[in-house]
Amino acid sequence: MGKILVIGSGFGGLSAAIRLAARGHNVELFEKRDKLGGRAYVYDINGFSFDGGPTVITAPFMFDDLWAAAGRRREDYVQFVPCDPFYRIFDATGRPFDYNGNEAFILDQISRRNPRDRAGYQRFMATTKRIFEKGFVELADKPFLRWTDMVKVAPDLIKMQSYKSVYRYVSQFIEDDFLRQCFSFHPLLIGGNPFDTPSIYAMIHYLEREWGIHYAMGGTGAIVAGMGKLLEELGGSIHLNSPVAEILVDHRRVTGVRLESSEVVAGDHIVSNADVAFTYRNLIPQRYRHTNTDRKFERMKYGMSLFVLYFGTKRRYTDTGLAHHNILLGERYRGLLDDIFGQNSLSDDFSLYLHMPSLTDPSVAPDGCEAFYVLSPVPHLGANVDWQVAAKPYRDAIVRFLEERYLPELSRNIVAEHWIDPRHFEGELNSYRGAAFSFQPTLTQSAWFRPHNRSEDFDNLYFVGAGTHPGAGLPGVLSSAIIAENLISLAVGDERVTPRLPDPAAREQWTPMIEAHP
Repeated sequence: MGKILVIGSGFGGLSAAIRLAARGHNVELFEKRDKLGGRAYVYDINGFSFDGGPTVITAPFMFDDLWAAAGRRREDYVQFVPCDPFYRIFDATGRPFDYNGNEAFILDQISRRNPRDRAGYQRFMATTKRIFEKGFVELADKPFLRWTDMVKVAPDLIKMQSYKSVYRYVSQFIEDDFLRQCFSFHPLLIGGNPFDTPSIYAMIHYLEREWGIHYAMGGTGAIVAGMGKLLEELGGSIHLNSPVAEILVDHRRVTGVRLESSEVVAGDHIVSNADVAFTYRNLIPQRYRHTNTDRKFERMKYGMSLFVLYFGTKRRYTDTGLAHHNILLGERYRGLLDDIFGQNSLSDDFSLYLHMPSLTDPSVAPDGCEAFYVLSPVPHLGANVDWQVAAKPYRDAIVRFLEERYLPELSRNIVAEHWIDPRHFEGELNSYRGAAFSFQPTLTQSAWFRPHNRSEDFDNLYFVGAGTHPGAGLPGVLSSAIIAENLISLAVGDERVTPRLPDPAAREQWTPMIEAHP
């Protein structure tokens, strides 16, 4: 087996490294920062533990499959617990709507808003199963390396009305505007605009209903720690504080990496979990790149960035009506999204995602304290916003909003805090233009139109993570690792193709856990 170098330790990089090490390859992983995780970095501040990145765990069977590929059991490394409700969604007046996997419960919630939408919701969910089976089960782990791959699926994409946006698709079935927002916000979790993202992403609803939304005890960082432990058990080498300065090239092949320390490490294959645009533009001289040119990436459309405030309080807020995952929608929905994605401007108002993990897991905060993370979508660095000036007032506006609406006396109770803005995504995470989720998941930037999992310029350079097919979000990122594993295995003559979950056994395993939390 050959030597494989993995750049970056996000979920895509760790997953690919584990799968390839389990196949017998000599794997070395290089991480720029002092901890594993990439966007899933953990901030430890004053006794609080804050997950830096993804907090919504869908498709838990994909983690089970990853550990099974290594001959291990995921539950021996990290524990998942279901969240109920999946989300508590508040309208602009503060009135909540709970969403979970229980259809009767959801229909009751809908009836309180608009009884006429009950039947529409049922029709909507019936269509999402077909979209899931085609878009996820059949296509998510298939590489789109040739334009003919796209031609083959085009009739199915048309049949699934992928030319419609998620919001427009939902609106066919739901008439109440707030409920339309509740069932169309999911593209924001992967950096997309619900008014631009193709309706194939409506499959997220089916994924959530069938397997639930989960939390990893100890935080998402506990998954990263478990994956790091598993990789080392398989013989993989992890190098922290080891930023890659250059990918070395010999004609159509990459031959290794040069670290910022000047050390050169040779490899037979390279898997990059770094931002795709950054990898090409910053790590490979342009004279070697005929397809993936600087101009190509300058012309692509990038997703939003984020302003995220992590904060801990010296009191509990268990009596405020908040859930583990909260969506706080503002008075504007389409207008705010147009500001972010269309006008590329920072608005005075906002809609927020408020994460409250200490409700489920008190270990992430000191006794008697509460841990939070509040996220606000903002435009990427293509906007004319000076975050050196804007960050503190924006932070203050969010805290003021939360204090007035949801968390009384918040300002006087904060005892730990940290924030990140688009500068962090560009400077620390190497994301081009500070886009938190890389390229927008539009129809013309999906599948074959998205940067490919195997480079067109180099026969042995592969990509995993949000910027390649199938896209952002944990299921997409984990799927990209399966694609890289299979492509490298075929390249070295190993024809054992990794099968695709979910299978009936996976569904049967997770059903009791979900139904135990109705």
